[in-house]
Amino acid sequence: MAEKIPSWPKVTIRLYDDHNAEVKIAGRSHPVNHHDPRQAAIQLVSERAAQLGRAVKATAVESDGASWPLIIHPDGQVEAIEADSGRGRSGGQKPIWPIIVAMVVGCVLVIGTIVFVAVIKPNLHKKPTVTASPLLPSLPGPRVIPDEFPPGNVPPGFTTHAGWTVNLSEGTSPAIKPDGTEVAILTDDGKVAVFDANGKVLWQDEVPKDSESPVYTTIDGKLVLAVATQDTLIYWAGGGAEPKKVGLPDGAKVQFFGKSPLITLSGTGGAMVMSGGELKAVPNQPRLSTILLAEGDRALMSQYHGPLFWSAPDKPLQTITPQKPGGAISDKPQQVLTASPDYALALWQTKDPEKVIPTVHSTASGKVVAVCQPSSATDVQSWDWVPDPNRRMAAWGACLINLATPRTVLLNDFHPLSITGSFIYGTMGSKMYAVTPGKPQHLLDPAPVRPWGIAGNHAIIVYNSVVYALNPAAR
Repeated sequence: MAEKIPSWPKVTIRLYDDHNAEVKIAGRSHPVNHHDPRQAAIQLVSERAAQLGRAVKATAVESDGASWPLIIHPDGQVEAIEADSGRGRSGGQKPIWPIIVAMVVGCVLVIGTIVFVAVIKPNLHKKPTVTASPLLPSLPGPRVIPDEFPPGNVPPGFTTHAGWTVNLSEGTSPAIKPDGTEVAILTDDGKVAVFDANGKVLWQDEVPKDSESPVYTTIDGKLVLAVATQDTLIYWAGGGAEPKKVGLPDGAKVQFFGKSPLITLSGTGGAMVMSGGELKAVPNQPRLSTILLAEGDRALMSQYHGPLFWSAPDKPLQTITPQKPGGAISDKPQQVLTASPDYALALWQTKDPEKVIPTVHSTASGKVVAVCQPSSATDVQSWDWVPDPNRRMAAWGACLINLATPRTVLLNDFHPLSITGSFIYGTMGSKMYAVTPGKPQHLLDPAPVRPWGIAGNHAIIVYNSVVYALNPAAR
């Protein structure tokens, strides 16, 4: 029977441990994270067999490197087949697999040890050494061309000429790598594509239809590009390496407010973080606390009046007490509002019951990073927090912060919208302004289309589902 089954597609099942496996079909990797990875891997291959309308051959590779040939049928039935010869890990001959037939009387005599494996021999104590990451398949590239920016309302320092443009999926936004060397988008034909600052396609991959906009984030200490769907977190290490896929619990949502993804659970109010390539529950959440964000394998939490807490799997809860700023009359914040990477925002009471002291604290130590001028408690509640991804400055409503100094400037009636390069974009009244803390503000009339970020020397603009990489103006 085995001789009649075509050898394509080539299928390999590699078992890593008691939760993780990898199924490779025709060179395409399908990571498996499951309480029974054997069963999940077999089901995945049987689904492919059902698509082909026939059984397929597969090679099962155990964590110790031993491999076994199998036949997997569309209904999930698995057969072990004979291998006439082969090389073991020590270079010796591999024994022929026994053929088991119903009502067979007798036994098979062999020299050495006879191992019968129904599907995959359970031996999960060691992980294989990965010598190289499998690479993504080659896909047709998107159309990348130079063009003119139609509205003409460009940000300060840039021209209407785009060195390169590309269509992106409607309703999505680009991601700019923190160092400005890459731009990632979801294309209009269902792929994630990554470009260098000059518009060259570095790599691309197909993604599910319900994929959300890509995000650069950190998982297990490495910067990756991630995409979330309704039931899966997919992330790429870059360089053309194939992605890793992690299944999400039912109803879970992925948010990227922190340096790493935080998976919030529906109903329970709990959350999970990525650790060692797996999802792990955030433990030890104090009563009446809110989970704010994730950083690596730990999550930041806070109670209404503080303190802050860092929680990580298999580690004791760490308590961070916000430092009292000058002029505050209480040892505890009146309210901890929110947090972003490295910073937590808190309001402190003053002698004037109508005013509070907006204070930025370090999430590592609780120390004061910046103190805004005492302001109306009612006004501050509506202030938006807009931090610079590169930690050079920030805007907290009307309070502009130079994080390098740190120095704060109060610009009455200013409403920040975004930060790109050296400018904070925002409005005063009905007019758009570009400001830098401590420097004169620039009126932008007519208002430009605000950039998503800077890649190389290009401003990345999105207009009518097209990415425009605007060239800099001559100096």
